[in-house]
Amino acid sequence: MIPRYRTIVYATDLSDNAAHAFRHAVSLARSHDGVIHVLHVMPEVESAVMNYVSTVIGPDQLADMELGHKDEVRRLIQQRLKQFAEDELKDHPEDLGRVTEIHVRHGRAVGTILTLARELDADLIVMGTHGKGRLHYTFLGSVAEKVLHRAKCPVLAVPLLT
Repeated sequence: MIPRYRTIVYATDLSDNAAHAFRHAVSLARSHDGVIHVLHVMPEVESAVMNYVSTVIGPDQLADMELGHKDEVRRLIQQRLKQFAEDELKDHPEDLGRVTEIHVRHGRAVGTILTLARELDADLIVMGTHGKGRLHYTFLGSVAEKVLHRAKCPVLAVPLLT
């Protein structure tokens, strides 16, 4: 059976290359009458640091700051989506409606991407790569490479534009 990409997880680090990958997510969603879930993963802060900050400013204020930061990132993504629509979706403005939700989560990028894909029973994960060279992959690996190896659904890794 020919695959249908109805539920697409688009993972973004908010870099310029991530915007290039979004073009692919929109194209596939349009072709398959699918929806896009945008995901941005904010790195976890060491628990010792969180405990210290919580002690200094108080746990309630820390929780408020974390929620405020998530909202700020969500607003930034919404602004970028609006700009993308103005710049590139003039002929298909309805495509912006394919973005059904913006998820902003704390965690490790690979695990968080895979968890959301499982939760949504995603048909495809779309993400950009950074292309940092062989040495980088030898010693550090990459989020895209790890997602490619561990995902239970297809992954489209869009290379960096040069």
